[in-house]
Amino acid sequence: MSELALRAGVDGGRGRYRALALKRIVLLAVLLLALFASVCVDMALGPANYTIQQVLDALFRSDAVSDQLRVVVWDIRMPIAIMAVTVGASLSVAGAQMQTILANPLASPFTLGISAAASFGAALALVAGTAIFPVALQYMVPINAFLMAMVAALFIHFASTMRGVTVETIVLLGIALVFTFNALLSLLEYLASEQALAAVVFWTMGSLTKATWPKVWITAAVLVFAVPMFARQAWALTALRLGEDKAASFGVNVKRLRLQTMLTVSLLAAIPVSFVGTIGFIGLVGPHIARMLVGEDQRFFLPASVLCGALLLSVTSVVSKTLLPGAILPIGVITALVGVPFFFVLIFTNRKRAW
Repeated sequence: MSELALRAGVDGGRGRYRALALKRIVLLAVLLLALFASVCVDMALGPANYTIQQVLDALFRSDAVSDQLRVVVWDIRMPIAIMAVTVGASLSVAGAQMQTILANPLASPFTLGISAAASFGAALALVAGTAIFPVALQYMVPINAFLMAMVAALFIHFASTMRGVTVETIVLLGIALVFTFNALLSLLEYLASEQALAAVVFWTMGSLTKATWPKVWITAAVLVFAVPMFARQAWALTALRLGEDKAASFGVNVKRLRLQTMLTVSLLAAIPVSFVGTIGFIGLVGPHIARMLVGEDQRFFLPASVLCGALLLSVTSVVSKTLLPGAILPIGVITALVGVPFFFVLIFTNRKRAW
């Protein structure tokens, strides 16, 4: 092959790569615009419906709107809308990186028992008034949920590093954790008073209605901490998708990368669940949609996972306000109804092709 032909081939490859990168950037921009639109619709809906223009005026021209509209948008509806964004993004990124380091398409905080563990920890506080770690009463539920979720996540991580443990084994361990913590939760519900039982049931259904600005800032801070850390490891995480041996041959410390990622994923999954309750399948569905849109390259897959998860939960929040007029449905119920069919599709698809 002549030098001229070789140079033409290289230039052609670069051109195709630039075109692919541009396409992915455009898709990310479309997702961002869709997310902004969904957030505006979410803030427009409620007991008193407003138009999108009124919401935009309250956001960008607050001096031109009434005090009532400004208070409703900024102090009541915006924390809920932003909480949907931060929680959805956190769960989706957590699921994406769990799928990456465990090489498991079914991995997510919900399917591997992390959410069930958080529910049990919260129920301990709501039913028995038991704090796993000594804290003030108002922080007992989120701290309990966080610590139990961390225990489950670390168990999954250390089990995945044992000799002879396969992807199928990790899935079975996750299912075992789900059943174990659900059984313990049922026992607590059986022993609970009527008031405590109602609180546990409401919490396990998942709800954004108790979102406050402090909770939003904490969840956003965890997300802002985790995403840049994953971005710095983008090359190593992409290499890990090729297999452990190949990633190690590229100089990636697989064990350290897995431990760092799992600890960060535990934080990402536990904090949102501790505040809003059990919200299933966002961590499963979001990453797969992102993967279908932009592929496995973490430079694009990571922001796409953030935007897909945030958009999914934001749209779910909108749906929860519109299905039954005058009522807000538990958001965890809606995500489960959407996620279960997707879960079945993944199972049957992966029978035909390797992950």
